[in-house]
Amino acid sequence: MRVCILGSGLSALTLAKALVNQNIYVDIISSKKDQELSKSRTLGISKDNIDFFNKNIINIDKLIWKLLKIEIFTDNLQNEKLLNFQNNNNQLFSIIRNNELYKILEKNLSKNKYFKKKIKSNKNLSFINDYELIINCDQSHIITRKYFSKKISKEYNSIAYTTIVKHQKISNNVATQIFTKKGPLAFLPISNNETSVVYSIHNSTNKNKENIEELIKYYNFKYKINKIDEVDNFELKSFNLRSYYNKNILAFGDLLHRIHPLAGQGFNMTIRDIKVIIKIIKSRSNLGLPLDSSVSIEFENNLRHKNLIFSNGVDLIHEFFNLERKINNNVLSKGVKYFGNNQSINKIFTKIADKGIFF
Repeated sequence: MRVCILGSGLSALTLAKALVNQNIYVDIISSKKDQELSKSRTLGISKDNIDFFNKNIINIDKLIWKLLKIEIFTDNLQNEKLLNFQNNNNQLFSIIRNNELYKILEKNLSKNKYFKKKIKSNKNLSFINDYELIINCDQSHIITRKYFSKKISKEYNSIAYTTIVKHQKISNNVATQIFTKKGPLAFLPISNNETSVVYSIHNSTNKNKENIEELIKYYNFKYKINKIDEVDNFELKSFNLRSYYNKNILAFGDLLHRIHPLAGQGFNMTIRDIKVIIKIIKSRSNLGLPLDSSVSIEFENNLRHKNLIFSNGVDLIHEFFNLERKINNNVLSKGVKYFGNNQSINKIFTKIADKGIFF
């Protein structure tokens, strides 16, 4: 059995590695020889997904930085802690650099006999009839514009700024999220002397850049900063495809769904999608059935409603704190703090962040 994957980003390589581990031949078709990933971008991966990644894809324990706690603050309650997520001093979440994960996947796949990478123009469709199942992770491909343009989308009128802060060495295993008057700001530790920062600022444009370094210093209450690396940025939007497939072509990864980064759940959704597609493919392979359009149909039936509910849940969190920012009142935050102090509710929130809604 041979599967074609379009694109060579993180989602494509992660899926390819999961498939070759099942002894399935995978051809990646990309228009780029090498993928350039920003060194300032990081991924948050939940404990449940790390366990799956290590067992079913590739062991990344040497690359991740484990977090024991996530603390939530808001401008409207000043220095009062709004929420506190932890799991009895066990690993709660992990942070990994995008470029490091990409390199280890690319290196491992290049040595795998089940894997081939082919360079073709995004307009070249000569390969379509060569495969019974094509998985599209390439947002710029002509197939995407032709079959996967209908989506439920939302513009946030915001820019996410990312960088790495280098600081004096501390015990650095607690992530911090601050809902500021300009938007959510996250400090995500990646070592004892480095911390990734993601600041999503409302009504920001590339033409009118914020002084991100000064804002980071203003809201920093933990680190003695030595240096702030170059700041990268990207426009924020969320969407879910209305249809996951067209005949034997299945959309996947960031092409399938994109959410606001405030909850760090984007790549976690993709990993959960990989769990499902691997389960479907293993079941069909064990029965001697072909990997064709029926995989796409089963995948959509299993996941479309779940992903939509989860995406809307993340958007609801964003809109909740955005409303509080607009009315400049702390009543909503006090309500969240009250419910967050309830251990049962806190455990539910923690479990949803770890395993998704349908755990």
